[in-house]
Amino acid sequence: MPKFKSNSGAKKRFKLTGSGRVKRKKAFTSHILTKKTQKRKRNLRKSTLVHPSEEKNIKMLVPYL
Repeated sequence: MPKFKSNSGAKKRFKLTGSGRVKRKKAFTSHILTKKTQKRKRNLRKSTLVHPSEEKNIKMLVPYL
């Protein structure tokens, strides 16, 4: 059976947790940070989980995650 190609962009953006969920970083952290509050920027640093409805799509993009 042939091997699947992983999506290179998805490889860099997602990790798998111990329980099998998909972890991601939050958006809106790269520029125009002066108008964002310290609290908002601090909370954007934390990683979060991908929504369950999107998990299947991510796992198809990166089959060997």
